[in-house]
Amino acid sequence: MEILISEARGRPGDDPIFTINSQANARRAAGERVVNASLGALLDDDGKLAVMDTVTGAFRSVPPERGAAYAPIAGDRAYLDAVIDDALGGSTLKDCAVAVATPGGTGALVNAVMNFLEPGQALYTSSYFWSPYKIIASHNLRRVATFPMFTADGKFNVEGFESGLVELLAKQGRALVILNFPCHNPTGYTLDEGEWEGVVAALGRCADKGPIALLVDLAYAHFGQQDRSLWARKLEPIASKVTILAAWTASKSFAQYGARVGALIAAVPDEAARTQVANAMSFSCRGSWSNCNHAGLLAITSLLTDADLARSTDQERDALVGLLNERVEAFNRAARAKGLRYPRYEGGFFVSVFTPDAKRTAEVAAEAGVFVVPMDGAVRIALCSVAEKDIDFLVEHVARGVEAAGGQAANAVGRVSGRAGV
Repeated sequence: MEILISEARGRPGDDPIFTINSQANARRAAGERVVNASLGALLDDDGKLAVMDTVTGAFRSVPPERGAAYAPIAGDRAYLDAVIDDALGGSTLKDCAVAVATPGGTGALVNAVMNFLEPGQALYTSSYFWSPYKIIASHNLRRVATFPMFTADGKFNVEGFESGLVELLAKQGRALVILNFPCHNPTGYTLDEGEWEGVVAALGRCADKGPIALLVDLAYAHFGQQDRSLWARKLEPIASKVTILAAWTASKSFAQYGARVGALIAAVPDEAARTQVANAMSFSCRGSWSNCNHAGLLAITSLLTDADLARSTDQERDALVGLLNERVEAFNRAARAKGLRYPRYEGGFFVSVFTPDAKRTAEVAAEAGVFVVPMDGAVRIALCSVAEKDIDFLVEHVARGVEAAGGQAANAVGRVSGRAGV
């Protein structure tokens, strides 16, 4: 007699990336030199988790009786207004937006999958993607469909994006598109202005083939180099045809990974439809996690709305962005000198190096104490957790791993798979 239902049997109990991290930590504890580029958390150059004093102070300043109380199901009104402004400020999408609080960006993704896809349908994203997308889809009886993310010359594959979307709409009659920009996990890629325009044009041409919701995963929005409102302004012309969603999180932008503070934002021009969407999202909150970490919502609200706290937070975050950018520059110099092939990388927690055999590349690097995450066609490197002084060593051994895997295949950029976790 089976205790579990059929869908639940055989599920893994741990994430492969956390397994790699455990191996790296065990080697370090044994006294070996280790460069652990597996986990997506920003560490300082001493290997400690980077935190912001202003953010810590805001959490400590939440009155205990307020933080301990239940939050409203959808989140406090002040919090929702603040995150809408943070995500959509500078765009007219802000004027027609509603939101609900979620446990991190993951909660926002779960809420969107439940409300914008029928059971059995597939969400649509790039071939390199954050692996929990697949877990979220599967757990909610949905699937994942992908398009080849890059062209042969390493550019974003707008043509492939459109053709795959047309095919998916023909099969299932609706689409939930998830794009994780800027600073894509796992590749580090950021769409430039022209690529966003290509995506917008493609969505506009597809909009008459069925309902489309575009969810922009903003996990790393504060770490990109371009204007943070660029994506929203580019999407304004199609807002009446395509539902614009944003997954917002405080995990990276406030260095509060464990607080689980996030939001799903929806820009819906039609008032009646906007009310319906807001109700559906709130209903799903109640049916999933009920309500969120109230102390976290209150603390983040103060950091977004109090001018002095916001200014101080921005200064401390800028210092962390600067720390990361120094690593990005060091990586680009070293990787180019070694002839590694990787996507355009201008900022963010991760970068991926293309290789014809990712498992072999990761194994060879690990022999030297360098831990990276193998994917189909590439290895992911979490520069967020690597001190600048270790980057040359990391690149040296990744390059040796690529060479041991057979060199850099000419078609490596165009591989159709590839996903990574935290």
